[in-house]
Amino acid sequence: MAYEYAIALTGGIASGKSTVCNLLRLYGLRIIDADAIARQMLDSESDAVSKLFGKEYIVDGKVDRKALGRLIFSDNDARKKLEELLHPKIRAEIERQSEEQDRLKGPYIVDIPLFFETGNYPIEKVIVVYVPREIQKRRLIDREGLSDEEAEARLNAQIDIEKKKKLATWVIDNSKNLKHLQQETEQIFNKITKYR
Repeated sequence: MAYEYAIALTGGIASGKSTVCNLLRLYGLRIIDADAIARQMLDSESDAVSKLFGKEYIVDGKVDRKALGRLIFSDNDARKKLEELLHPKIRAEIERQSEEQDRLKGPYIVDIPLFFETGNYPIEKVIVVYVPREIQKRRLIDREGLSDEEAEARLNAQIDIEKKKKLATWVIDNSKNLKHLQQETEQIFNKITKYR
């Protein structure tokens, strides 16, 4: 059975999930990265993406993520089509990796950005990487070079970060600097390894 020792890690877009994953990996926790799986699946489905959305979204045989991102965050129907194409494949691969991890016993992290949105994963313990929405938006604009409207559209496509915070087993606050984030992550790591 999958997910026996799994702990979900989620948050909002630009909340710092990747940094937290890297820190937890340094502490020795094993990580299943849903985003990396999604990228692989997206590239393997470039023909289907071309058929669904047009050839202009494929460059040198690969999906142009930036262009596709602009489309799916401005068009709900397009986003639903992409999710219907990718989510079952992503879920199957995460489950396969989870079964492998469960054989090793002990806690491991499943990094799932849309954990609450999809409701597809029967994982009880959840870490939420938290930043207030204004900081999230500023980081998103800085990181992706988006306009204010584009950033708002991406934030609105997810469950509000305050709601996610309430649903968490553990919260890692990433509203300050890296040193603070390291301390927060270490505290959670200690709790996780105790709970094992």
